[in-house]
Amino acid sequence: MSNFYIDNKDLKFHLTHPLMKRIVALKENDYVEKDQYDYAIADYEDAMDSYDKVMLIAGDIAANIIAPNAESVDHDGPELIDGRVKYARGTQENHDALTQADMVGMTLPRKYGGLNFPLIPYVVAGEMISRGDAGFANIWGLQDCAETIYEFASEEIKDEFLPMFNKGATAAMDLTEPDAGSDLQAVQLKAHFDEQKNTWILNGVKRFITNGDAEVSLVLARSEAGTSDGRGLSLFIYDKKHLAVTVRRIENKLGIKGSPTCELVFKDAPAKLIGSRRLGLIKYVMSLMNGARLGVAGQAVGISEAAYREALKYAEERTQFGKAIIKFPAVYELLTNMKARLQASRTLLYETSRFVDMYKAMDDVSHKRKLTPAERKEGKAYKKLADVFTPIVKLFAAEYSNTIAYDSQQVHAGTGYMKDFPIERIYRDARITTIYEGTSQLQVVAAMKGVSTGLFLSQIHEYDKMPVKPELEYLRRSLVVMTDEYENCTKKVIDAKDTEYLDFHARRLVEMIGNIIMGYLLLIDAMRDNEYSKSAKVFIKKVRSENREKAEYIKIFDIKELGIFKY
Repeated sequence: MSNFYIDNKDLKFHLTHPLMKRIVALKENDYVEKDQYDYAIADYEDAMDSYDKVMLIAGDIAANIIAPNAESVDHDGPELIDGRVKYARGTQENHDALTQADMVGMTLPRKYGGLNFPLIPYVVAGEMISRGDAGFANIWGLQDCAETIYEFASEEIKDEFLPMFNKGATAAMDLTEPDAGSDLQAVQLKAHFDEQKNTWILNGVKRFITNGDAEVSLVLARSEAGTSDGRGLSLFIYDKKHLAVTVRRIENKLGIKGSPTCELVFKDAPAKLIGSRRLGLIKYVMSLMNGARLGVAGQAVGISEAAYREALKYAEERTQFGKAIIKFPAVYELLTNMKARLQASRTLLYETSRFVDMYKAMDDVSHKRKLTPAERKEGKAYKKLADVFTPIVKLFAAEYSNTIAYDSQQVHAGTGYMKDFPIERIYRDARITTIYEGTSQLQVVAAMKGVSTGLFLSQIHEYDKMPVKPELEYLRRSLVVMTDEYENCTKKVIDAKDTEYLDFHARRLVEMIGNIIMGYLLLIDAMRDNEYSKSAKVFIKKVRSENREKAEYIKIFDIKELGIFKY
């Protein structure tokens, strides 16, 4: 039997990163629960052994249940029956298998039935599940909602809802509406407090809601009458048991067909307030969206892995002109570039996840004991890094998944256009990753904070302090040259003091800095394991030429030329 954890050494490589020792100690609060729960972690070695064993189970389920079900789920999809969603047979099998394996709510504290795992193993599991079926990954990945409940809800709400996840409760983020997509400030679903019933009541319509008929839903609604912006929005939790929300339709999508995307009608739906009024969008949903964007990045890397594997397998088996097509330069160059992009996006994914793990673990510890000044400073630093790295990993992982799926289909040639090979489905599934949870263009806007504040540049200087093997020193020098080039371009654009001009070149600047960051991360990976040297060499040489092209365009572009692009 195959196993997606065993057959991909990259996953254990990132799971055993040196920073994990610190993450585990913080997450386990120095292992205080080892005498309280018989399955609690006793020490670092015990933690890594536990993570490893659970990842083996996840890898087995992904390879032998989820992946074999993917084609039938894509064909059958969910059904709408009397205003309710019925999953495809394979989708239900997938969810049941993961629930029985205690992989729903795995990051939650043990008091709520969770495994108290850090984010890293959760992302590893999500990547494997996405490799098996990207559509199903949406359903499983929405357990991220539990993190928002844990972080911001009252103790009463946490005690009521969080234990549901370990028992298999599904979740949804009910945010977007027909007239409120990227602009969530325009949300109009109404919330009012009913004094007689002593509960909040929701009325209105939500659209494009992933897994919309879930057991637990987080709903963004307008709680403040007479408002029209984000300050009038609050976040609520709705329990499906009330049967006050009807699924009006399931969208017919290009890809991820196993994941039901619903239009919902709320009619006097009782709900509970999460946190404080008026902070729904500006605090809670922003946190929720950051988690979702990291989830999409993991999904995209899983799609890239699946697409690369399909291309490699086909290229090794397909013969033309008397030899396997993998022997032809046009094909092996494609495959080599695919693997380099895959490993670059993956190392960025786990670097970002470590930043998130560190600041969230420190925040959790702060509720149990007073942090030292140094710990508070460190926690804030990791939070800032997580905030700016999340949009670039979502941007690059999603864009690369589309590129890798495209190239994989090209390796398959005409057969890749037929439904006889999985790449046809994988290609369709990849497309959404650059669109939902914020388009690539919106990720650029979010990432520009790291450009304008110099935070990306500071982190690059930290990477550059790390020792490099003599035989790879030339790659480090290339990255230094690219960094200087980026600094010159950034200075030119910012010094112009023109917002429109800055916005025009924003994507070029973000892609330049992202290329440099991934180059450094691959180089650092090569210091730990020489097998990553090849991808580091291929990737850095490739992006150096890409950055030169962007730099040259910025250099020769006159601000007065903006007018020729306007309509």
